[in-house]
Amino acid sequence: MKDSKKFWDKSAEKYIRSPIKDEATYKKKLTISQEYLKSDWTIFEFGCGSGATAIYHAPYVKHVVATDISDKMIEAAQRKSLEANVDNIIFQQGTLDSLTFQDGSFDAVLGLNVLHLLEDVDDAIVKVHRLLKNDGVFISSTSLIAELNVAFRWLISGMQLLGFAPYVSSFTKKQLIAKLLKLGFSIEREWQANNESIFIVARKRR
Repeated sequence: MKDSKKFWDKSAEKYIRSPIKDEATYKKKLTISQEYLKSDWTIFEFGCGSGATAIYHAPYVKHVVATDISDKMIEAAQRKSLEANVDNIIFQQGTLDSLTFQDGSFDAVLGLNVLHLLEDVDDAIVKVHRLLKNDGVFISSTSLIAELNVAFRWLISGMQLLGFAPYVSSFTKKQLIAKLLKLGFSIEREWQANNESIFIVARKRR
């Protein structure tokens, strides 16, 4: 965990400056998410990065709590929300493990481009399930490392050894969906722009 925080604090400035690689795909994910969010909802985002997605959704919901492992990411997110005159977001440094919220606190949880960066994906899904109200939705976008070609996976491993890439968990689309189903969710929607990542809306079963 300390290594992950160190990596993302070090990488924050570059990450924040980097343009979105696929603007059309990002906008599609925002649009799908908006179909599920409601004006009286309180939502939680973990791994919020520079806060762009939380800021985008904030005007359409009652309240947002957004967290990231990196202090520097949170600082940038707070600046962006002030510039955007958005006042219904609380940004906090922390992770699913370090932050404590009551069970059933949120109508929706967002985990975008983050599940594959966690060491214990099953535990993260269990925590998300606890945080959600009954019938709440978990919206995730996840890189499918196990479905990348072997050469690229070897490249990632080499970059990790040199400190140029973070820890990643390797799983397929089938394995991720199986985890969600096993741990108390039903799949409402799945969408893929390519074979490397998947966008899923999962609903907490009662």
